[in-house]
Amino acid sequence: MLHYRPPKELRALFIVHYAPLLLIILVGPLTAFYGVWELPTPKIVTVLAGVAVFFAAAYVYFKWEIFWYREYHGQLVTGGIFQKIRHPHYTSILIVGYGLALFFYSLFSLVIATIAIPIMIWSIFDEEKLLVRQYGEDYQQYMKQVPWRIIPHLF
Repeated sequence: MLHYRPPKELRALFIVHYAPLLLIILVGPLTAFYGVWELPTPKIVTVLAGVAVFFAAAYVYFKWEIFWYREYHGQLVTGGIFQKIRHPHYTSILIVGYGLALFFYSLFSLVIATIAIPIMIWSIFDEEKLLVRQYGEDYQQYMKQVPWRIIPHLF
C-alpha cells in the first residue's frame, strides 16, 4: 500500500486537480442515462476511443506512481518517465479526463476536461517555482534537458 500523504499546503491543490475528474465521473453517466449532452460523433467509435485513451492514461499514471514510490526520497527525480516530461502526474490526470469524457460520450464532460487544462498549467508554473527554490541550479539544468512539461513536443 502506498503511504504518501501530501503536505497540508498541497492538499487544496490536490483537490483542485482531482475535482474535474470527479465532476466528469459524476456528470458523464448522466449523458447515457438521460441522453443529454451527447457528443456529435459515432457512439461506438467514441466509446472505444475513450477506453483506449483511459488505459493509455492509466499506464502513464501507474508508471509515474510506481516510479515515484520506489525512487523518490526527497531528491530531484530525473529518470524514468521524467526523462520525457517533467510532470507525468498532470499528464495522466488530463488524459484520464479526456478518456472518461469520450467513454461517457459526454460533451459536458469533454468541456470539463478542457477547463482542467489551464488549472493544470497554472499549477505547473507554481510547482516549478517551488522546485527551482528547492533544487536550485540542478532543477534549472533539468528544465533545459527536458523542455516538455506535460506533452512532448507540445508543452
